[in-house]
Amino acid sequence: MCRGKGTDESRISSVAGGGKGPAQLHLILETICGTGIRVSELRFFTAEAVKRGEITVRCKCKTRTILLPGKLKKMLLDHAKKNDIRSGAIFITRNGKPLDRSNIWAQMKSLCEAAGVKASKVFPHNLRKLFAGTFYGIEKDSAKLADILGHSSIDTTRIYIMTTGTEHRRKIERLGLVV
Repeated sequence: MCRGKGTDESRISSVAGGGKGPAQLHLILETICGTGIRVSELRFFTAEAVKRGEITVRCKCKTRTILLPGKLKKMLLDHAKKNDIRSGAIFITRNGKPLDRSNIWAQMKSLCEAAGVKASKVFPHNLRKLFAGTFYGIEKDSAKLADILGHSSIDTTRIYIMTTGTEHRRKIERLGLVV
């Protein structure tokens, strides 16, 4: 499950993964959360790319490679096998067309009540921000994070990793410099 310290999106993922929602939605949320991709970049997740464990994303006049964690790769391959997807997009509608942002957003909103979350608070992009905050919290490398997220400017990345005033105060207090 997408682990997000009680975020609304992680609760949605939990409900989807618990059999109360579409299994594909759960996997989409895991994919966004586990890689930091944009929702629009899901179309690059093809059976062929997943088998390689590397997704080449061409977006906003840039190309970057998304490396799949082993556990996510296995989940995606299992999904493809179960749904008889041998080539092309992994995330598709019942008609075989690639899912788009509106499909995903609507599915997430439909699970809000079961997850005990206000629909107005849930957006797929928040999982990208969760990835960014978690990566930065562990690695403390904003330049590498900018590369992973596909940002041209570290200033854009900084928006994703800004802390709240409460978090900032707690860190200052932990310094213990005032006696």
